[in-house]
Amino acid sequence: MVNEEKTSLAYARRVGERLRAIRKQKDLSLQDVEQASREEFKASVLGAYERGERAISVPRLQRLAKFYSVPVDRLLPGDAPPDGSDVINLEDAGNGAPRVFREDDERVRIDLQRLEVLNSPERELLRRYLHTIQMQRQDYNGRVLTIRREDLRAIACMFELTPEGLRRRLDDLGVRLAT
Repeated sequence: MVNEEKTSLAYARRVGERLRAIRKQKDLSLQDVEQASREEFKASVLGAYERGERAISVPRLQRLAKFYSVPVDRLLPGDAPPDGSDVINLEDAGNGAPRVFREDDERVRIDLQRLEVLNSPERELLRRYLHTIQMQRQDYNGRVLTIRREDLRAIACMFELTPEGLRRRLDDLGVRLAT
C-alpha cells in the first residue's frame, strides 16, 4: 500500500509538471488562468495540481485541456522519468541552451493567430499541417510556430511551390514573421 501511494504521488507530480509546462507555454500566470476561466480554475487549486499536492479528476482535466486548447493526453506524462524530461521546449537543444542554427538551415516563423483569421484557400491545409507539427513537438503556445527547413520543403510541395516561393507566399498572406 505504501509503495502504491508513492507511485501515485510521483505520478501526480509529473501531471503537475505537464500542467505547469503547458500553462507556461501559453504564457499564462496562475492568476491569468483563474481570471480567464471566470474562476473555474482557482489559482490556488491549479497551483496545488501543478505541485502534485492535489490530484486532478478526469472531468476537470478534460475541462482544463479544453481551456488550454490542447488534447487531454498532452496534459498527461508519458513513460519518461518524473524529472520533467518528457516536456519539450522547442527553443532548447535539450540542455537549456538556445539552439544554434546554420545559415543553410533557415527556419520560418509563422504567426498562428494571423493564420486563424486568414481568408485564403491555403489556410486550412496549412493550418492542419502546422497543427500536426505542434502536436509532435508538444508546442501549445498558440501564437508562433517555427518550422524547419524540411517542413518548409514539404509544405512547398503541397502547394506546388519552391521553398523560396512558399516564403514569398507566406509573406503575401502576412503570416511569416521576421526572424
